[in-house]
Amino acid sequence: MKLKVAEQLHDVSPHITMNRSTKEIMQDVVLAMLPALLGGIYFFGINSLILTLASVTTCLLSEYIWQKIRREQLTVSDWSAVVTGMLIAFNVPSTTPIWAVMVASVFAIVVVKQFFGGIGSNFANPALMGRALLMFLWPASISNYVTTYHNGADAISSATVLGLYKAGSDTAQFTKWDMFIGNIPGCIGETSVLLLLIGFAYLCYRRVVNLAAAGTYVLTVLLITFVFAKDGMFKGDILTNLMSGGLILGACFMMTDYASVAPRVKVVLSIIAGVVTAGIRIWGRLPEGVSYGILVANCLSGLIDTIIRPHIYGVGLKNNKR
Repeated sequence: MKLKVAEQLHDVSPHITMNRSTKEIMQDVVLAMLPALLGGIYFFGINSLILTLASVTTCLLSEYIWQKIRREQLTVSDWSAVVTGMLIAFNVPSTTPIWAVMVASVFAIVVVKQFFGGIGSNFANPALMGRALLMFLWPASISNYVTTYHNGADAISSATVLGLYKAGSDTAQFTKWDMFIGNIPGCIGETSVLLLLIGFAYLCYRRVVNLAAAGTYVLTVLLITFVFAKDGMFKGDILTNLMSGGLILGACFMMTDYASVAPRVKVVLSIIAGVVTAGIRIWGRLPEGVSYGILVANCLSGLIDTIIRPHIYGVGLKNNKR
C-alpha cells in the first residue's frame, strides 16, 4: 500500500505520491525510537524492555485477531501496530504493571484504531488514548516514577522534575545535563532529550516527519510557560519546561503523525496542542499536559480541516484569462 500525501485531505486530485510504503515509513519510525528505548533500559532497568515487548506483542495480536474475526485484510505486517506498542510503553513509567500496558494496547488497537477503519482513519493517536484510559481508570498504575543513578543502588522513587517544578520544590538535585541525557525520573521513553533528538534527526533525514509541526508545538509551549510563569510574568524556566516531561517525545513522535497531512492544518493543530499543554502545566492540577494537548488537537483535526481548506489545484484561480 502506497502512502499518498496530498496538500489537502479531501478526495480531490492531483495527489502528491511518495514512492514509499506505509511499512517502510513505520520501520523508519521504529528505528528512530530505538535510541530512546535503549536509554530507557539503561536508566530504568530491564523492566523497560519487558513492558515494551509486552505492549508491542499485545498490539500485534490484537490487530491480527480482530482482523481475523472480522475477515478483513491483515495489516499486521505494516509495522504500525509495532509503533503504537512502543509509544504506549514510552508513555508509562518502568514500574507500570504488565497488565496495564496490555489493557492499554488492546484498547488502542481495537477501539481507537480498528473501530474507525484502521491506520489513517483513526481520529486520535491510539497510544495516547491508551495512556488516557489508564489515567482515567487506574491512575495509580502509571504514577510511580523512579530514578536510577547507576552506582549499584536500587531504583529510587521520586516525583518527576516537572512535578517538583510545578510544586515549587527544589529541582537542584537534577542538573540540566541530567535532563538532557535522561538521568531523571519519568516515563520510559521521554526522559532523554539527546536520544529523542537523534531519532528525530533520522526521521527528518528520511523526510518522514513535519519539522514545522514539531517546532511550532514546542515553541508554543515554551512561549506560554515562559510568559505566564508561576513566579511572575516572563519568569518561566525555559530549559526545565523543554527538557523535563514528555514535550520532546510528543513533538517528535506524536504531534507529527498522519492524522492530518495538510501542512497548514498541522501547524494550526500544533498551536492548539501547545496552548492546551502549556495551560495544563501552568494552571491545571496535573504537572504535565502533553498527552491531553495532542489528543485535543487530534479531536479538532476534522474541524480545522474544514475551516482551513487547502487550495485545490486548478480551482478558484484569480487570473482566469486563457
